[in-house]
Amino acid sequence: MARRASVANMVVSSGQERADATPLKAANTADYFIEKDGLAFAGLHILLDFWGCERLDDLEAIERALRTAVAAAGATLLNLHLHHFASSGGVSGVAVLAESHISIHTWPERGYAALDIFMCGSCDPYKAIPVLREAFQPTTVQLHEQRRGLTV
Repeated sequence: MARRASVANMVVSSGQERADATPLKAANTADYFIEKDGLAFAGLHILLDFWGCERLDDLEAIERALRTAVAAAGATLLNLHLHHFASSGGVSGVAVLAESHISIHTWPERGYAALDIFMCGSCDPYKAIPVLREAFQPTTVQLHEQRRGLTV
Protein backbone atom coordinates (compact mmCIF):
# COMPACT_ATOMS: atom_id res chain seq x y z
CA MET A 1 0.00 0.00 0.00
CA ALA A 2 1.32 3.46 -0.84
CA ARG A 3 2.26 5.69 2.09
CA ARG A 4 2.18 9.46 2.29
CA ALA A 5 4.28 11.68 4.52
CA SER A 6 4.64 15.43 4.57
CA VAL A 7 8.13 16.93 4.34
CA ALA A 8 8.05 20.73 4.57
CA ASN A 9 5.75 21.67 1.67
CA MET A 10 6.54 18.45 -0.19
CA VAL A 11 4.18 15.48 -0.18
CA VAL A 12 6.13 12.23 -0.42
CA SER A 13 4.61 8.90 -1.27
CA SER A 14 6.21 5.57 -1.94
CA GLY A 15 4.75 3.43 -4.69
CA GLN A 16 6.24 0.33 -3.14
CA GLU A 17 3.38 -2.08 -2.68
CA ARG A 18 5.39 -5.28 -2.67
CA ALA A 19 5.92 -6.69 0.78
CA ASP A 20 7.03 -9.97 -0.80
CA ALA A 21 10.32 -8.63 -2.18
CA THR A 22 13.05 -11.00 -1.07
CA PRO A 23 16.57 -9.89 -0.15
CA LEU A 24 19.21 -10.85 -2.69
CA LYS A 25 22.75 -12.05 -2.30
CA ALA A 26 25.49 -9.76 -3.55
CA ALA A 27 25.23 -9.68 -7.32
CA ASN A 28 27.31 -8.40 -10.17
CA THR A 29 26.42 -4.70 -10.44
CA ALA A 30 27.87 -4.34 -13.94
CA ASP A 31 24.24 -4.18 -15.12
CA TYR A 32 23.77 -0.95 -13.10
CA PHE A 33 21.06 -2.42 -10.88
CA ILE A 34 20.96 -0.72 -7.49
CA GLU A 35 21.40 -2.75 -4.32
CA LYS A 36 19.97 -1.14 -1.20
CA ASP A 37 18.57 -2.52 2.04
CA GLY A 38 19.07 -6.09 0.79
CA LEU A 39 17.04 -5.48 -2.38
CA ALA A 40 18.08 -5.11 -6.00
CA PHE A 41 16.20 -2.94 -8.48
CA ALA A 42 16.78 -1.32 -11.87
CA GLY A 43 16.53 2.25 -10.67
CA LEU A 44 14.66 4.94 -8.80
CA HIS A 45 11.81 6.61 -10.65
CA ILE A 46 10.75 9.88 -9.06
CA LEU A 47 7.57 11.58 -10.23
CA LEU A 48 7.32 15.27 -9.36
CA ASP A 49 4.29 17.52 -9.61
CA PHE A 50 5.29 21.18 -9.33
CA TRP A 51 2.50 23.73 -8.79
CA GLY A 52 2.73 27.53 -8.70
CA CYS A 53 5.78 27.56 -10.98
CA GLU A 54 7.63 30.25 -12.89
CA ARG A 55 9.41 30.15 -16.29
CA LEU A 56 7.43 27.21 -17.66
CA ASP A 57 7.47 28.60 -21.20
CA ASP A 58 11.13 29.68 -21.19
CA LEU A 59 13.07 27.16 -23.30
CA GLU A 60 16.48 28.50 -22.25
CA ALA A 61 15.61 28.33 -18.54
CA ILE A 62 14.21 24.80 -18.91
CA GLU A 63 17.27 23.61 -20.83
CA ARG A 64 19.60 25.15 -18.24
CA ALA A 65 17.60 23.56 -15.39
CA LEU A 66 17.70 20.10 -16.96
CA ARG A 67 21.42 20.28 -17.73
CA THR A 68 22.19 21.46 -14.20
CA ALA A 69 19.94 18.77 -12.67
CA VAL A 70 21.70 16.06 -14.71
CA ALA A 71 25.10 17.26 -13.46
CA ALA A 72 23.91 17.53 -9.85
CA ALA A 73 22.71 13.91 -9.94
CA GLY A 74 26.05 12.73 -11.32
CA ALA A 75 24.45 11.46 -14.54
CA THR A 76 25.71 11.43 -18.12
CA LEU A 77 23.74 13.50 -20.65
CA LEU A 78 23.45 11.82 -24.05
CA ASN A 79 20.84 14.04 -25.69
CA LEU A 80 18.44 16.83 -24.77
CA HIS A 81 15.31 17.59 -26.76
CA LEU A 82 12.71 20.26 -25.95
CA HIS A 83 9.57 21.13 -27.88
CA HIS A 84 7.72 24.42 -27.35
CA PHE A 85 4.00 24.29 -28.13
CA ALA A 86 3.19 27.67 -29.65
CA SER A 87 -0.56 27.51 -29.05
CA SER A 88 -0.35 26.97 -25.29
CA GLY A 89 3.20 28.00 -24.54
CA GLY A 90 3.83 24.67 -22.85
CA VAL A 91 7.06 22.73 -23.21
CA SER A 92 7.70 18.99 -23.35
CA GLY A 93 11.19 17.62 -23.24
CA VAL A 94 13.53 14.87 -22.26
CA ALA A 95 17.14 14.65 -21.20
CA VAL A 96 18.24 11.18 -22.32
CA LEU A 97 20.91 9.89 -19.97
CA ALA A 98 23.30 6.97 -20.05
CA GLU A 99 21.60 6.15 -16.73
CA SER A 100 18.00 6.71 -18.04
CA HIS A 101 16.18 10.08 -18.30
CA ILE A 102 14.68 13.27 -16.89
CA SER A 103 11.51 14.47 -18.60
CA ILE A 104 9.36 17.59 -18.25
CA HIS A 105 5.90 18.63 -19.43
CA THR A 106 4.67 22.13 -18.59
CA TRP A 107 1.33 23.92 -18.49
CA PRO A 108 2.25 27.60 -17.98
CA GLU A 109 -1.41 28.64 -17.98
CA ARG A 110 -1.86 26.52 -14.84
CA GLY A 111 1.58 27.09 -13.30
CA TYR A 112 2.10 23.32 -13.41
CA ALA A 113 5.03 21.10 -14.42
CA ALA A 114 5.16 17.29 -14.44
CA LEU A 115 8.70 15.94 -14.13
CA ASP A 116 10.02 12.38 -14.16
CA ILE A 117 13.50 11.48 -12.98
CA PHE A 118 14.53 7.87 -13.59
CA MET A 119 18.11 6.83 -12.86
CA CYS A 120 20.04 3.63 -12.37
CA GLY A 121 23.54 2.92 -11.15
CA SER A 122 25.35 5.22 -8.76
CA CYS A 123 23.50 8.40 -9.77
CA ASP A 124 21.42 10.13 -7.10
CA PRO A 125 18.15 11.40 -8.59
CA TYR A 126 17.32 13.21 -5.34
CA LYS A 127 20.23 15.60 -5.96
CA ALA A 128 18.41 16.86 -9.08
CA ILE A 129 15.34 17.98 -7.12
CA PRO A 130 16.79 21.10 -5.40
CA VAL A 131 18.08 22.28 -8.79
CA LEU A 132 14.64 21.91 -10.35
CA ARG A 133 12.95 23.58 -7.36
CA GLU A 134 15.32 26.53 -7.64
CA ALA A 135 14.72 26.84 -11.38
CA PHE A 136 10.92 26.76 -11.31
CA GLN A 137 10.15 28.09 -7.81
CA PRO A 138 7.09 25.89 -7.17
CA THR A 139 4.85 26.79 -4.25
CA THR A 140 3.80 23.15 -3.87
CA VAL A 141 5.68 19.95 -4.70
CA GLN A 142 4.29 16.43 -4.74
CA LEU A 143 6.81 13.58 -4.95
CA HIS A 144 6.20 9.91 -5.64
CA GLU A 145 9.07 7.38 -5.64
CA GLN A 146 9.00 3.98 -7.30
CA ARG A 147 11.76 1.39 -7.30
CA ARG A 148 11.61 0.01 -10.85
CA GLY A 149 12.52 -3.57 -11.68
CA LEU A 150 12.42 -4.70 -8.07
CA THR A 151 13.61 -8.30 -8.10
CA VAL A 152 11.87 -10.91 -6.03
